[in-house]
Amino acid sequence: MAAFWHQRGRRQENGGLGSVIDGLGSVFDVLLANARLVLGVSGAAVLAIATLAVKRLIDRATSPRDEGDPKAEQKSLEDSWQDLALIKTTPKPPKKQRREDLSEPLLSPARPLVPGEAPDPRGCPAPPGAPQVQSSPLRCLTLQEKLLSHSNQLAVPEIHASLVPQLARSICTQLQNFLRSKYPELPFGRLCLSGPLLDGLEVLAADHIHLMLPVVLDAGLWSLISGEDTVVRNPQYWMIKRIDLGYFPRGCSPWDRFIVGRYLSSNVLNETLHKLLVASINWPAIGGLLGCAIHPVVASRELKLEVKHDQVELNITLFPVVEMEDKVLLAVPPEGLVENLWLESFYRAEVSRVKELDAGDSGARQLCLRIMNGVCRSQPSLHRLGGSPVTNIILHLSDAGSDWAEESLADRFQQVLEELVAYLEKGVLPSYFNPKINLFSGLLEEEIDEMGFVLYGAMSEPEALL
Repeated sequence: MAAFWHQRGRRQENGGLGSVIDGLGSVFDVLLANARLVLGVSGAAVLAIATLAVKRLIDRATSPRDEGDPKAEQKSLEDSWQDLALIKTTPKPPKKQRREDLSEPLLSPARPLVPGEAPDPRGCPAPPGAPQVQSSPLRCLTLQEKLLSHSNQLAVPEIHASLVPQLARSICTQLQNFLRSKYPELPFGRLCLSGPLLDGLEVLAADHIHLMLPVVLDAGLWSLISGEDTVVRNPQYWMIKRIDLGYFPRGCSPWDRFIVGRYLSSNVLNETLHKLLVASINWPAIGGLLGCAIHPVVASRELKLEVKHDQVELNITLFPVVEMEDKVLLAVPPEGLVENLWLESFYRAEVSRVKELDAGDSGARQLCLRIMNGVCRSQPSLHRLGGSPVTNIILHLSDAGSDWAEESLADRFQQVLEELVAYLEKGVLPSYFNPKINLFSGLLEEEIDEMGFVLYGAMSEPEALL
C-alpha cells in the first residue's frame, strides 16, 4: 500500500511538471519561429543553441533514472557540466557595423619606429633592380692616428689634476709652519712642489708629487767637490765640504750639526727629518683639518707621506735640496757606506729645454714624451726608463736636426724606440747636460737585457706598446 502511494505521488509530480514543460516548449517554438524575423539569421542560431541546452537540462531533470546506479548519477552530472559549458561558450552576435566604420582602412597603419630601433627589413622589401648597399669594412688606423688617440687616453682626470696640487700645497704649508717652529735656527727655504704633474707631463694618474725643501747654505763656508774626485768615482754625485774651519770654527753655521768628517751629510739630515715626520708631527690632526688621512712611511729610507682622500690616493716625497754654483743637489745618497753624497738633479733643466724647443718650432716633443712615459708606466719591465732617460733621448734627437712637427709624431716615436734599443745594447746613455754621466749606471745587466728584449720586439710593431 505504501509503495502504491509512493508511485502515485511520483506520477502526480511528473504530471504537473509535464504540463509546465509542455507550456515552455510551446513558448520556445513560438520564439524560434519568430527569431529569424526579429533577430536575423545569426541571432536565431544563437537563440536555438541556448534553447537546445536549456531543454536538455529540463529533460534530464524530469526523466526517471535509476537511483541506485552511481554511474548514471555521475554521467548525468557530467552532461550537466557540458550543457553549462555550451551555454557559456555560445558566441555573442557580431556588433552591427556602423557607417563610420566603413570608411576605415582594412590594413592598420604601421607602428611608428622607436628612436634607436632598427627598422624591420621584412616590412619594406627593396624594389626590384635597386642597388644593394654593402657595409664598408673598417679602415685600419695608421700609427700616427693610434698615437694621437692613445695620447688622449693618457690624460689625468681633471678632478685629480686640480685636487692633488691643492692638497699637496695645504700639507706643504702645515709642514713649513712646523719646521719653522721646531727648528727656528735652521734657515730652511720655502717649500715648493715639483714633478711631472705640475709640468703637464703626468700620465694616467696623479698619484705622486715631490716637495722640495731648500737648504740655504752660506757660500763662504761651503764648497762643492765632484763625485769624480771621491772614492765613488761617479760624476752624478757631489760632496759639500765645510771650509775655513780655522777662521770660522764649528758652530758658525747652523748646518754644522749635520757634518760628518767635514762634509755635510745628506744621510744625517734625512734621518733627522725622518724622525720629525714620523714622531713629532700630529698628522691625524692635520689630516682631519684637510679632510684626508696622512700617514708617514716608517720603513722607507725616503721621506715619504701617504695621503688618502675620498677621491684620490697620493704619495708625497720630501727632498732636501741644495742649490750652489748652478747645481741642484738632492739629499739622495746611494746605497752603501758612503753617506755624505748629494745627487745632482737635471729634471728642471731637462723639462725647461724640452719646452723651449717645442716653443721654438711648434714641435711635439712633450707629446712624444708623455706617450713614452705612458708606455713605460704601463709596462713593468720598462718602468725605470720613464722620465729622465726618455727625455734625454728626445733631447739628443733634437740636436740631430729631426723634424718634430706633430705630423711626424709616428716617425719620431719609432726613432725613439730605435735609439733606446741602441743605447741599451751599449749599456750607456750619456746625460744631455753632462755626457760623463751614464743614466744606465743604476741598472742591472738583467734589467737592461729585459728592456732591450721588449723594445726590440716592438720595433717591428710599435702599436703593441700602446
